[in-house]
Amino acid sequence: MPTDPFRLRVLKAITAELKTVTPANGYQSDLSDFVDESGVVRTRVFRGQDSFGVSHPRPMVSILEHPRAAEQVLGSEGTTVSTGGWDLLVQGFADDDPENPTDPAHILSAEVIQCLARARERRNDVLGLGGYMPCVSDLRIGSPVVRPADNTIADVAFFYVAVSLKLVEDLADPFA
Repeated sequence: MPTDPFRLRVLKAITAELKTVTPANGYQSDLSDFVDESGVVRTRVFRGQDSFGVSHPRPMVSILEHPRAAEQVLGSEGTTVSTGGWDLLVQGFADDDPENPTDPAHILSAEVIQCLARARERRNDVLGLGGYMPCVSDLRIGSPVVRPADNTIADVAFFYVAVSLKLVEDLADPFA
């Protein structure tokens, strides 16, 4: 039996998918883990973190749950099977271009969207989680919003893109 609940496994699968955004895979950006000058392995893809400082590497992204929960649809009476949306936000940060500060954030957002779209193409195995309950039966990607540094959210250009997953899960067994 898995030790992580299904939804955390989904977040980890998205994290792993986004870490494939590397020059070796044909992207301009690099979201892979790296070893810093102290010999410590550091990540560029975070889950559940919404504040960052100058010590965080760029480019980087964070996967956040949308603050508004989507409605779940239960199966027939007496069943605990549920299907419904799970809305996430992917937030990314890139170093500013001196003349056109948001250009790198536009590139990063496009690459994140491209990566997620490729994961969506795997019918009956979205994010590598299989096609049987619990599973992700669909992944929808919204339009990105790219913003310049505002010194409130970030001191560099950043983007948000909404990602909506359709989950099929057993509410009585979240660790299934």
